[in-house]
Formats: sequence, structure tokens, C-alpha cells
Amino acid sequence: MLPRIIFILCLMVSASGFVSPPVALALGLVFGLTVPHPYGREAKTFSKYLLQASVVGLGFGMNLHQVVQTGRSGFLYTMLGISFAMLAGMGLGALFGVQRVPAFLISTGTAICGGSAIAAVGPITQASDEEMAVALGTVFVLNSVALLIFPAIGTALKLTQSQFGLWAALAIHDTSSVVGAAAKYGAVALAVATTVKLARALWIVPLSLGTAVVRGAKAKIRWPWFIGLFCLAAVCNTDLPAEAHAYSLAVKIAKIGLTVTLFLIGSGISVATIKRVGHRPLLQGIILWLLVSVGSLWLIRIGWIAL
Repeated sequence: MLPRIIFILCLMVSASGFVSPPVALALGLVFGLTVPHPYGREAKTFSKYLLQASVVGLGFGMNLHQVVQTGRSGFLYTMLGISFAMLAGMGLGALFGVQRVPAFLISTGTAICGGSAIAAVGPITQASDEEMAVALGTVFVLNSVALLIFPAIGTALKLTQSQFGLWAALAIHDTSSVVGAAAKYGAVALAVATTVKLARALWIVPLSLGTAVVRGAKAKIRWPWFIGLFCLAAVCNTDLPAEAHAYSLAVKIAKIGLTVTLFLIGSGISVATIKRVGHRPLLQGIILWLLVSVGSLWLIRIGWIAL
């Protein structure tokens, strides 16, 4: 009974609109690591759909022309970044003796969009429940760390909002944490990060198709339909400005939804999850993440990657 009361109270605090996404995530992590989760499976399912709905809501605050321009500018960086992360990830997996399927899933999650990419590719690779859990656990742990430390690093290095938004989109795994970190940094960072990250998430489709062809799999590919709805929301905000008040309200609700999503994700990380991951996949994930995050930050700082 007590875990349920604590969970509901924490959920209400996260949905109050008075706490930032990193604080909500930290609250979830404390809950997940100290209290038995009374609604583990339900929270996992709900967070998935709440994230997608929140991303669509954020689209009502975006300008379509900016979305198209940003997505076009980041196309080359995204393609090269994904290629590098996949190759480096598989190499590190082989080096540390991680089994091929979880190594591929961790590489995919780091390269594209965290748990969403793993969930899409996992069935195609015929990954077992334990292999999926290992990959998701690795990515979620590192994803949580990134959300908590990236805004502080960006401030310390005096990154512009555009630079930080681009860095967050390229180096943080999940869309939820990308948007959460960027929202804390500023409105411009949020616009850049959301657009680049969603353009990156579209690569789920060709990667899934390629994986299916290589493996001869017939598993159903999960299409990221919510990205299309995000673009539709941006169209409304750009071409139908008469409803500006409603759009503003939708964006505000979406930001609260995102905050709640991060609490739910954090609450799903337990001591058992960390133990189940093991040191080899976690080591692969950490080094790959450091290569991607430090490398992309350096390229942004010297001006080789810019919008």
C-alpha cells in the first residue's frame, strides 16, 4: 500500500508543472532504486504513449519551415553519426565479448533514438526478452545520466542554444531526455533538438528494413507514426495562426506530459535492472556513448557541425 501512495504522490508532483524534467527523472530514479514499483508494467506502457503524445503536442510550438530547414541541415550529420555509432558499437561489442544481438541493439539505441529503436529492431533480430532487457537497461541508465548532466556541461562550456540543441539531439539516446534537456536549456535549444532528433528517429525505418533483409525476418516493422503527427501539428501552427492560444496551451500540456514521462521512465530503473545488465554490455554502452557525445561536442565546438 505504501509504495502505491508514494508513487501517486511523486506522479502528482511531476504533473504539477512546478518541477523540471531533470528533477522529475531524478525523482523517478530515487523511487525506482528504493521502492518496489507497484505499477511497473503499466507505467512502462503508459510512458511510451505519453511520450509520443507529448512530442506531437510540442509540434504546435514549431514553425514548419524551421522544421524542414533544420531537418535538411542535419541530414548529413545524422547519416554519418548513425554509421559511426553502429560500426563503433559492434566493434566494441566484439572487443568486450558482448553477444551479437544485444551488442547490435545497444548500438542501434545509441545511434538512433534509444528505447524506441531497440523496440523496433528487437523483434526483427528475434531478440529474447532477456536480451531486450539488457539493451534497454543499458540505454536507459546512460540516458538518465545524460539528461542530468548535459545542461550543466552546456552551461559550463557556454554553448549557444543552437549548439546545445544540436549536441543533445546527436548525443542523448531517447527523445524524451533530448527534449527534457533542451527544454531546460532554452526555447531555441528545444526547437533545434526536437527537430533534429525526430529527423534522426526516422532512420528507424531504413535500419529496420535493412535488418529484416539481412536476417530474412518477417517481423512487422513499427513505423514511427507520431513523427508525422508532429509535422502536422507544425503545419497547423505555421498556416493556421488564428488558434495561437490553443496551440500555446497544447505546448504547455505537452511539456508537463514530457515531465511525467521522464518520472515514469526513471521509476522503471531498479537495482535488479542494473544487475541484469551486467558489466560487459554496460561497458560497451558507456564507451560508445562517450565516443558519440564527446566526438559530436568537439565537432560542434570547432564548427564542423552547425546548422
